[in-house]
Amino acid sequence: MKSIDVCLTPDLLHLHKIENSIVVVTDIFRATSCMTTAFAHGVRSIIPVATVEECYDLQKKGFVAAAERNAQKVEGFDLDNSPFSYMDDRLIGADIAMTTTNGTLSITKAKAEAVKVLVGAFLNLGAVANYLKSQQYDVLVLCAGWKGRVNLEDSLFAGALVEALQNDYLVGEDSALIAQRMYGQAKADLMGYVASSSHVRRLQRLGIQKDISFCLQHDLYDVVPVLRGNTLVAM
Repeated sequence: MKSIDVCLTPDLLHLHKIENSIVVVTDIFRATSCMTTAFAHGVRSIIPVATVEECYDLQKKGFVAAAERNAQKVEGFDLDNSPFSYMDDRLIGADIAMTTTNGTLSITKAKAEAVKVLVGAFLNLGAVANYLKSQQYDVLVLCAGWKGRVNLEDSLFAGALVEALQNDYLVGEDSALIAQRMYGQAKADLMGYVASSSHVRRLQRLGIQKDISFCLQHDLYDVVPVLRGNTLVAM
């Protein structure tokens, strides 16, 4: 039977064999929520890159460029890391280059060996789960975390996806069980559950309250971003 596992931080990815796995990368606050929102609002493609320098090189080639470090927009780039920035009609059909502190780095780490790399968020949880139910491969949920450390919101998404797939996939590893049980405790009040988490406090200090509540919404979009080569497109 196919299985689902959770990697709680990219620094642990080397412990997982992903050659026969679809990797679902999640960075709830806020990279994968932005990507999902962007495709839902008509963006054509997103190239996720690990470094600011790579993003700048693509900007010089004509890409709309989004760069974030430490939850703030990098000076000189077109877009930040708020999902609301991707609801602009001027971005319909756009090709975007994006780098973020954690999310795009996680995608670049996973792409070399995974069967496929998908982008997951609470915003497209149901769409991702429905797609995976039709697949024959194992699944690994890769939580982007924060600079190599585990974070709460990504772990909760992992638990939500495990819960959604528990009848179709074997849940055998403790990291998946931990995430699933934590989501079971949290799902009635996700906002309250994450209120004291490190990244929520970080965003609140920057006055980014509305992004937090937006990114915790379930199934707002029926879109599944998938990596084709080095480029994300809507499946």
